Amino acid sequence: MTQPDSPPPAICDYEGSTYRTDFWEGKGREYEDAVERLVLRRFLPRAGKRYIDLGAGFGRLIDEAAGFEEVVVMDYSRTLLQEAQARLGRSERFLYVAADLYRLPFAANAFDAALLCRVVHHLADPLAAFRQIRQSMAGGGTFVLEFANKLNLKAMLRYALRRQTWSPYSREPIEFVRLNFDFHPADMRQKLIAAGFAPRRRAAASWLRLGLFKRLLPLRLMVAVDRLLQPLGGIFPYAPQIFVQSRVAGAPSAVIERDQLFKCPLTGAPLRREGDVLLSAADKPRWAIRDGIYDLKEPLP
Repeated sequence: MTQPDSPPPAICDYEGSTYRTDFWEGKGREYEDAVERLVLRRFLPRAGKRYIDLGAGFGRLIDEAAGFEEVVVMDYSRTLLQEAQARLGRSERFLYVAADLYRLPFAANAFDAALLCRVVHHLADPLAAFRQIRQSMAGGGTFVLEFANKLNLKAMLRYALRRQTWSPYSREPIEFVRLNFDFHPADMRQKLIAAGFAPRRRAAASWLRLGLFKRLLPLRLMVAVDRLLQPLGGIFPYAPQIFVQSRVAGAPSAVIERDQLFKCPLTGAPLRREGDVLLSAADKPRWAIRDGIYDLKEPLP
């Protein structure tokens, strides 16, 4: 487990990036967006007290948590959170939090549901992040993980044809670009269990993620085919994306109230709000709330 005073692994920082317009909007990603939502509608609870999207970016998938009383929109990038805030608005239902997955600023029993989608492929130490997530969740809660799958059909074919040197069958991650990893399904299952989760269901998505299919096939047909193939992920996890629905191990527990939500990511002490600052009983370190965004990445000087 990563200790509060130990340096965290390297972080892939999207601060100041144009991820929304460079990767999603107008970039032919309608298929990926649609099939991811299909899985989430099967794996996420319909309703609950408090939900968190860990690495929410500009808030693309937040509407899949429409039945939750409170929604925490968390990302490491403040600028992406500003975009999410502009899209979703400022209401009591949404909390925007800039934070580090390796040092989460949330108390135990903070959430009854959590999502980590299109994030773990940037993590050099997924187990450390999973343990942080587990510590913040209520017993009996639901955690949905998405990861980039090294055991996919394209990689298997390329390996068979000697077009790539790394084996899709070995369990260690492959870092194909710095801080961009593909993971083996068995390895991720083992890490989830080690962190205190009980994996329940698995789905494979984006089976038709090829430019040729996007050019030749109607979007509606591609999504319909993916819907049929996704349940095969439990037996044949060979698509580019894998989703795992896990239950938080242990006895069910109640979700805490909002005034108990935050803890200091450096010391673990409870934080209280005074104006636009969060501080602990010792008054330090202090953390800022700027324009409605709780900034728990770096303490105030």
